[in-house]
Amino acid sequence: MDPATLIGLLAAFGSVFAMLTLEGSNISTILLPAPMILVFGATFAVGVASTTIPDFLGAMKAVPRAFKGKVEPAQKLIDQIVTIAERARKDGLLSLEQEAENVSDPFLKSALRNIADGMDAEELAGLLELEVETREKSDRAASKFFNSLGGYSPTIGIIGTVISLTHVLEHLSDPATLGPSIAGAFVATLWGVLSANLIWLPLGGRLGKLTDLTAERMNLLMEGVLAVQAGGQPRVVGEKLRAMVPAADLKGGKGKGSKDDLKEAA
Repeated sequence: MDPATLIGLLAAFGSVFAMLTLEGSNISTILLPAPMILVFGATFAVGVASTTIPDFLGAMKAVPRAFKGKVEPAQKLIDQIVTIAERARKDGLLSLEQEAENVSDPFLKSALRNIADGMDAEELAGLLELEVETREKSDRAASKFFNSLGGYSPTIGIIGTVISLTHVLEHLSDPATLGPSIAGAFVATLWGVLSANLIWLPLGGRLGKLTDLTAERMNLLMEGVLAVQAGGQPRVVGEKLRAMVPAADLKGGKGKGSKDDLKEAA
C-alpha cells in the first residue's frame, strides 16, 4: 500500500483545521448542513449526468484503489520475465504452459498460454496491445469522473452562495442577523473550492497516476513475453527491459539481466 494519498489528504484537511484554530474560529462554523448537502449532492448529480451509470459505478469501485493501489517494482517484473526466458530456452516454448500455472497476473498468464499454444508473434502482439488499450481506457474513466467533479464543485458552490445571499437580501430589515447570514452564505463557495482541491482532483490525479503505472507495467510485460517468444537470450531480454525503465524506478542491486551480468557472460 502506498500511503501518499492518505497522508496528503490528512495533511490538507489538517491545515484547514489548523487555520480555523489559529484564527480563533471553530470547525462548526463551516460544517453547515445546507451548503454541504447542495455542494456534495449536486456535484455528484451533475457528475452522474455527464457520464454513464456503469462508468459512475466503476468510479465508485475504484476509490479503494486510490488509497491501496500499488504496482509491483519494475525490477521484480524484469526478474520474472528473465526467469521465464531461461525456462523457455532450456525446455522450449511448450514449457510455458506449465510456467503459466505459477503466474498470478492474468495478463501474463494469458500471454504465456498463447505462446505455448503456438500463436503467431504478430497476432500475439496485436492481442496484447488491445488488452493494454482496453485496460487503460477502463481505468481512465474513473480518473476522468473525479476530475469532472473537481470542475463542477466550485461552480456549484458559487450557486449555493448566490442562493444564500438572495435569502439574506430578503431580510435586510434585521441588521443583527446580516453578519452571520452573509458569513454562512460563503460556506457553500468554501466547500465547493475545498472539495474540488482537497478531495476530487487529488483522487482523480491519483487514479490517473495508477492508470499510467499499470499501462507501463503491462507494456513492460508485453515486450518481455514477445522477446521470449522470439527466442531472446535471457540476459539480453533483461537488459532490454531495464532500458525501458527510468533508473530511479529500478531498485539497487544488479538484478537479472543487468549490464554487469552481460559483461560476465561475454
